[in-house]
Order: sequence, then C-alpha cells, then structure tokens
Amino acid sequence: MSIRRVRLNPSLLAMSMSSIVWTAAHAQVPVQQPNQAGNDGEIQEVVVTAQRIVSTEARTPVAMSVLSGSQLRDAGIERPSDLAARLPNVHLNGAADGLKITIRGVSNADTTEKGDPSAAFMLDGIYIARPQAQVMSFFDIARVEVLRGPQGTLYGRNATAGVVNVIANTPSPLLEGAASVAAGNYGSRKASAMLNVPLSDVLSVRAALAYNQRDSFLINAQRTPHTLGLDRDDRSARISARLALGKSGSLLLRHDRSEVRDSNDSIVPDTNFYTGVSTGKPVWYVSDTDKRLTNAFVPPNTVPAQGFSDKTSSGTGAELTWDLGALTLSYLGSHRDYQHDTLANFYYRVAPTFALGVRQNFSGDYAQDSHELRVATNGAGPLSAQAGLYYFREESEVVYSFRDLELVGLPPYYVFPNGPTVARSRALFGQATYSIMPRLRATAGVRRTEDNKSRVGSTNFQQQAEFNPATDLRMLNAASLHTTRTTWRLGAEYDLAPATMVYGAVSTGYKAGGFNDGCLAGTSALGITCPAALAVPASTLVYQPEELRSIEAGLKTRFWRNRATLNVTAFAYDYTNLQLSGVTIVRGAPRYVTDNAGEASVKGLELEGVVKATSSATFNYALALLDAHYVAYTPDGVNSWAGYKLDRAPSRTLSLGYEQRFAVAGGQLKAGVSARASGSYTIGVPSQLLQYPIPARTTADASVGFSPAASNWSVHAVVRNIGDKVAPIAIDSFGMLVPSDPRTVDVRLDYRF
Repeated sequence: MSIRRVRLNPSLLAMSMSSIVWTAAHAQVPVQQPNQAGNDGEIQEVVVTAQRIVSTEARTPVAMSVLSGSQLRDAGIERPSDLAARLPNVHLNGAADGLKITIRGVSNADTTEKGDPSAAFMLDGIYIARPQAQVMSFFDIARVEVLRGPQGTLYGRNATAGVVNVIANTPSPLLEGAASVAAGNYGSRKASAMLNVPLSDVLSVRAALAYNQRDSFLINAQRTPHTLGLDRDDRSARISARLALGKSGSLLLRHDRSEVRDSNDSIVPDTNFYTGVSTGKPVWYVSDTDKRLTNAFVPPNTVPAQGFSDKTSSGTGAELTWDLGALTLSYLGSHRDYQHDTLANFYYRVAPTFALGVRQNFSGDYAQDSHELRVATNGAGPLSAQAGLYYFREESEVVYSFRDLELVGLPPYYVFPNGPTVARSRALFGQATYSIMPRLRATAGVRRTEDNKSRVGSTNFQQQAEFNPATDLRMLNAASLHTTRTTWRLGAEYDLAPATMVYGAVSTGYKAGGFNDGCLAGTSALGITCPAALAVPASTLVYQPEELRSIEAGLKTRFWRNRATLNVTAFAYDYTNLQLSGVTIVRGAPRYVTDNAGEASVKGLELEGVVKATSSATFNYALALLDAHYVAYTPDGVNSWAGYKLDRAPSRTLSLGYEQRFAVAGGQLKAGVSARASGSYTIGVPSQLLQYPIPARTTADASVGFSPAASNWSVHAVVRNIGDKVAPIAIDSFGMLVPSDPRTVDVRLDYRF
C-alpha cells in the first residue's frame, strides 16, 4: 500500500507566524469591552466562559470557535453533528451508536458503557458521559463553544481532544417569547417555542420546547415493508429559574427532558461506496446518492424486523454563585438519567464475500451525578486564580442480545448482560494567572484525578430469550481498574498591541483506561467462577489510559478599524496509548475489544477569522492544515500501520462563508452561503486491517431570510448539502456504514415578542 505522508515545515510555520504577528501589530484599534455594541461595520466582541470565568474570546488564550444562537438558527444548525462544517480541524458525526467527536485527529470509537469519549461534551458546563445522549436537539441556545486541544486542567479526564460546550439561554428580567414552525423535504416538520417571564424583582423563569420529525433518508430494497433509519422523531423541553439571593448571590435551577422515537437501522453495506473490500483494500467508486442510500441487503439466514430506537434523557441541575468580596464561590451540580431500548438489523460480514443478517436487541439504563465546588478571585489585581473539587459517578445496567448467528456456530441467542458498570472520578484542580508586566501574563494549572471503574456481567450462550441454567452456558465478565493522573498546563500571553495577543502553552490531557470482556483466573461474581481455562491475562483484560502532551502557540488580533479578526494556532502533539476498538473473534465468538495503539504524532496550523467588508457584508473563513499519523502501531501484532493517517484527519480543510443584508420592500433580506473543502482522509477498522479512503470533497449550504420592518415575524429558508453528495461518517468491523445526510431544504416562520 502506498502511503502519502504530509509534513509541515517548522521553518515555514515560524516564518508565517512571524509575518502575521508583524502585520497585525501595526494595524490596531482598541478592543471593545464585553457586550459593548460596536459601531456600524465593526465586529462585536463575543463573551465566553472557556476558562470557567467570563472573558472575551479575543482575550482567551485557547484555540476555540464560538457560534452564537443566532448564527446557529441562520445556518439551520439543529444538532451537534451539524457544527463541523463551520469549524477547523473538527469532525462531529451523529451515528446510531452516538456522537463521534474528532478534533485534530484525536477520536474514539468505543461508545459502549465501558468506553469514554476523547472530547468532553457538555451541556451548560455539565459533562454528559454517554455519546448516545449527546445526540440532542439545539433549541433556545445562547452559544456553542468548541475548544481544540487538551483541556486537562479545568475540564479533566476525557478531554484529550478538546471540549464541546453547549450553553442554553438562561432566565432574564425581560418578558419575552418566541415561536417557530418549519417544513421541508423528506417530510420534515418542526416547531419550537420559548417564554421568559420575570415573576418578581428576584425571580425569573424560562421555558422552551422543540419538536422535530422527518422521514428516513434511506431507501429500503430489502423486500420488507419496514421503515429504515436516519429518520427523526424527537421532543425536547427545558425549564429554568433564576433566583437572586440578595445582592451577592444567585441560584440557577435547570431541568431538561428529551424523548426520541426513531429507527436504529441507519446503515447500508460498505459495498454501497467501495469495491475491493474482500481483498482487504477498499476502493472508492462513483455512484449517485440514491444508490448510496439504498439498503438492498437481503439476509440469507433471516428476515429483518422493524427496527426502532427509543431514548429518554433527563437532567436536573443547580448552579449557585456567591460573591464573598475577594472571592466568588460557585457550585455546579447535576443528576442525569438516560434510558435506551433498540432493535437493529445488522449487515454482519463473516467472510470476505459473505454476510449474515443479525437482529440485535439492546436495553440500557444509565444514571450519572456530578458535583463541582470552585472558588475564584475577584478584582483587577495582578493575580487571578481559581481552584476546586470535582466528583463524578456513573452507573449503568445494559443487555446486548444477538440473534441469527447459528451459521457461525453460536446458539440462537448470544447475550451480554452487563452491570452494574460503575465509573467514579474525583479531582482537585487549580489554575492561576499572574501579570508579570502590564502586557505579559503567565499561567500555571494542575489537576489531580483519581478514576475507579468496575463491571460485572457475563457472556451467555442461550437457547431462548431468557437464560435457563439447565440448558445454557455463561462465562464471567468481571474487571476493575484504578488509575490516577496529574494533568497540567503552563502558558504565557503577551499583548503586542491593544488588540493583538500572542500566547503559548504546554499542556497535558488523559483519557481513563478500561477493560474488555473476560475475567482473571480465580475470580468470581454473580455466582459464576472464572476457571483458568477460560481466563484472560491482565494485559488483555485491561487497556491503559491514553495520554497526550501538547505544545501550542497562537495569535489573536483585530485590525482594519475593528472590522477584521484573525486567530492563528500552531500545535504539536505527542500522543501515546491511543484506545482503538473493534469486533474481533475471541475463543470462537465475536467480541468488542479495545486495545492501546502505541504512539501517534499530530502537528498542524489553523487560521480562523471574520471580515466585515461593509456594514451589511460579512465574510468568515477557516483554514486548517494537519499531519496526524501513527508512529508505532501493529493492529494484529504483525502488520505495521506506522505512517497511516489517524481517522478523520484530512491534511487540509478550508471553510468560507459570506453573508449579505439588503433593504427590500420595507424590510431586511439576509442571504448567506458557506462552503467547506476537505482533503481526503480515511476511516480505519484495525481489527479487520481495513483502511477506507474518503476522497477530497466540497460541500455547501445556503440560507435566505426576510424580516419586515417594525414587525415581530420573519421567514427563513435553508438548503444544506447543495450538491446532494453523501459520504461515510462511520464504518464498523461488520461492514456496516453510516452515510451522511443528503440535500435537505427547510422553510421556517419565526415570531418573537
């Protein structure tokens, strides 16, 4: 196999950075204060909480992208997976088994109860552990902050790739409301509403809800009457209340709930996109979108059932802040529940040219609690600091049940009842920034984390749906793991001019380790013992934490009379013990296994900014260059993948957007277009030694909206994926491929008061 290696020239990067710094430093204007309205034609500041304190994006020494609620609505961005087209070096893919977040090539494939994501996904600062619960609807959102690079000090474990924080609007002292209805192709129909009511001088409440329904994108050619997946049927609601506690404190209470009732059959065979899979070298071929989205697999061994996926997610949280004068004390806590019941029909390749149909039932019940107590300094002195304690606990009970595998020597029911699976994490953290000189600041942060994981369960070989000890067999799955790690950050920032800052940082992050199916000799649980003949060695049962060390340098500037911004970041990672997952055969039966992959190297350059050409015309741009590849990895212990690209890590991506406002018929017409050009990349399946190439592609979206003058209503239309091209977003060890969305069109009517 020919591997094309792309290397970034350090000298060229240094020269480019120096040129940009020199140019920006000689074209300055004062920076606006947070929330201060800009003059006509100026770019307004964006207030963020990326470092757990309120600051502006331009003064935050972290590589990040921010999308406001109005930007999300205008672009028709309704779910986390829609964000990626606007972000450099970020892939966000929504698949049947949950949200897959890849930032700068750092990703994760294990979405089971024992796995952890590589990027922390948060709702209002609350960590949401399960990727399946992260596939949520956006409604009444204030902004989304996406932090690129390890955030191990302030956000902790499982933030090696970065952080995605979705921040909802909170109650305000104004009486206001909004409602919208929308319709589109594929039977799309949507509605949302919001009401904010100040009940008194000290208490305000806010309620919001959303409804989304859409027919399947997939075409069923399996000779069944069933509806396939990539459809949508969800209902979500959120209520919050803010109570002022005198002049010094406030209490914010939140509760959210969502219900999803769709189909879990969101796959097509990988042969819809590739030839040569049976030879171990998949080759992309050109085809039209309808053929890509057609599932024509007729199982030789069974008849598919109607797939479904019923998800219920809810959370209750409290945020307390109290100004103590020199310090502010804050508490953030939450309890969340998630239930998931599904039936899916698998395309299950058991030989290079032969696949079976497999019906899988799954039920899962998850509960998580998190608490964070933090103190932060107040005032304008040279020292700003924060420190805190963090606690997290998740417990789950799940059952996986596979049918129709008799042709490979398994019984009618191949079942994995697992639970309780418990993950506990405790941390102590602190970070301080000191102004050495008026223009120069230094930052140091550290976090000590202790993780404990445990699971008991079994692998059952059953004749019926329920286990019968007289006729059935089961093998023990039991493991526990205790790890501690210290992550840290050292950084400095310098103001070259009032509106230009350069910064640099060295930081670390880590993702907790875990375990696979099996048991150690001599252990017992659930009334099952683990004999030596069935035991697995500790090195196979347990996989180690993955760790990352990052060196990063950046520049943030505003110029051209505050009408243009430029953010530049160069970075290099030392990435070890990557956790890669897939299905492999263990003792004659398929198991989902995670292994550590050795070492990888990640280097890159990112440029991002906005240009307000006139008071009514705005451009935005993002360019990313990336070299992310394995340094040492042998998936099967024999074949080396050294030099292969990491998954979803194109060497270059370019995003461009343009928005223009016009005065039309006594109102305002706003039109926009955005495009993303991506270089080629791959999706690897290490357990099968397969590398699936995704060729370079360009996608584009467009929107247009009209708002009459002195009116409360507006109309908005969005076209996404204008070219109607689809590509794989996930491919698993069986040959099941999840395609991206085809072209969609929506027209929305909004009303606000």
